[in-house]
Amino acid sequence: MKKLNKGFTLIELLVVIAIIGILASVVLASLNSARTKGKDASAKTSITSVRAQSELFYNGPTANPVNSYAPDGVAQYDLNGIVSPATVGTDLAAGSTGSCSDPQNAVLMKAAAIQTGHTVTCTVANDGKSYVSEVELNDTTIFCVDSSGFAGIPALADGTPISEVDLPIQQTNGLDIACQHN
Repeated sequence: MKKLNKGFTLIELLVVIAIIGILASVVLASLNSARTKGKDASAKTSITSVRAQSELFYNGPTANPVNSYAPDGVAQYDLNGIVSPATVGTDLAAGSTGSCSDPQNAVLMKAAAIQTGHTVTCTVANDGKSYVSEVELNDTTIFCVDSSGFAGIPALADGTPISEVDLPIQQTNGLDIACQHN
């Protein structure tokens, strides 16, 4: 009588399971990278929207009658909201807020902080006529927007991206500030 073997051997099953495991780990690694890039893209969009909102603030007739991004100073936002509010400048009406602490900008900067896990910094120049908003992305580069219209990753003259939070801000004429870029 002839014995019929039906099914797979233990070795064949272990090989198939190992191959599936390797493929699954490659897919999960790719998904994690895509998730990080998606968070960075969301943060860039939020910070770019800060620029648009700041221009609306600057040109707004009711909230800001003096065409300024004031108050001068620095506001920082983290995952929980505002860390250090900007100081109220002398060129705005009492009780008003500046571009950095504008409620719409606060929502956008907090969203960028949540996506990156890093503090977002918004700085207005002493004269209230220029500003910089920046965040460190998950890939350790800085994304920066300023009142000159620049939105991007600031770089040194040789094209090397800047990866320290405080480097992008540069004084251009003693009053104006801008992202450092080529």
